[in-house]
Amino acid sequence: MSDIRITNARMVNEGVVSEADLRVRDGRIDAIAPQLDARAGETHIDAAGRYLLPGLIDDQVHFREPGLEHKADIATESAAATAGGVTSFFEMPNTRPPTVTAAALADKYARAAGRARANYGFFFGASRDNAAELAALDPRSTPGIKVFMGASTGDMLVDEPAVLKDIFSRATLPVVTHCEDTPTIEANAAAWRARHGDELAAHHHPEIRSADACWQSSQLAVDLARKHGTQLHILHISTARELELFSPGPMQGKQITAEACIHHLSFDDRDYASLGNRIKCNPAIKSAEDRAALLAGVREGRIDILATDHAPHTRAEKEQPYLQAPAGLPLVQDLLPALLELVARGELTIEQVVEKACHNVAERFAVAGRGFLREGYCADLVLADPAATTDVDDAHALSKCGWSPFAGRSLRGRVDLTVVNGEIVWRDGALTGAIPGERLCFDR
Repeated sequence: MSDIRITNARMVNEGVVSEADLRVRDGRIDAIAPQLDARAGETHIDAAGRYLLPGLIDDQVHFREPGLEHKADIATESAAATAGGVTSFFEMPNTRPPTVTAAALADKYARAAGRARANYGFFFGASRDNAAELAALDPRSTPGIKVFMGASTGDMLVDEPAVLKDIFSRATLPVVTHCEDTPTIEANAAAWRARHGDELAAHHHPEIRSADACWQSSQLAVDLARKHGTQLHILHISTARELELFSPGPMQGKQITAEACIHHLSFDDRDYASLGNRIKCNPAIKSAEDRAALLAGVREGRIDILATDHAPHTRAEKEQPYLQAPAGLPLVQDLLPALLELVARGELTIEQVVEKACHNVAERFAVAGRGFLREGYCADLVLADPAATTDVDDAHALSKCGWSPFAGRSLRGRVDLTVVNGEIVWRDGALTGAIPGERLCFDR
């Protein structure tokens, strides 16, 4: 590991864009100043006016290991993440076996050690019958407790009122939820099958996994959290109506927070015609009006965190008929370029991107020493060029599934350098071979 000096950067941090130099030493940010003198033996990088950001922290990914490694694994997906500006990730529990025991959680951390290019934390899953495991959970071992309040990939649905009450009333960690009302979805699916039979297609997905299904479940989660004082974080909000459940303004001090994902901010139901099952996901991508409302929600602070819900499936799985094709899409490699595209359109600011994808994630989940450009913090950094483009194509996908829903698009923004714990992992369009990812520490 050599020291790094980055000069002439436009540093984006804590709501300010400023011109500054930054030095990395022994894996940490050693100094930030308007001008830093050269030192012998250090690697010098001239940012030439490009953005220097804290590494993004993606609070929702599915890396499929263990049990589904034909789609993805920790090594391949963490490589894709660093190419997309992501230096830390929280991975979801719906693997095989699911992460609902202390042993399963320990196994995931063991699998990631020495293989993850980015830093890692693993959510602990709530199930219908693991109350004893939840009670014994070390709060420093995980970012939080994941509750699937709607059926999705895997078999971890928890919707019994008594079980939900027990989880929400006892939780001492943030509870993160997937919110869709399964009975509503099942009724919608039966009605659409009666109408269309085998002719159902991807464009019917937002009608089956409807806005009303999202609203009912999100409202229930918020009601439970308010009643029991639970720290609640609702994942992948997809509708305008759900935004009514969340308070605008800065995240600090909020009991209930919300996340939006890059695909719900970048696509809408008009894209099913060209992309079909490639953008089939749960909750569904919905209308242009919903997309516009979500972006407004980010700007006004009702949405606190930006993430991916990276969920790869193979091409063959996605090419099945709509009812058999799995839900989910690979997104980590495209995250920062797609966010920079939204900045280029004037729909978000670069300061909002850093607040929602870096600072707020670290603060919401008590991630120690990351998420900010501060002296003494871990050197997780991204150098991005807003004037360059990322031409997305499947041939350059690093995810094991080998494709991207953004393929064929030119995104106005490019990740030129990713540094994890002071080591350069991604530079000028290629992985360097470094594998410096560390287990995240949660300061609780």
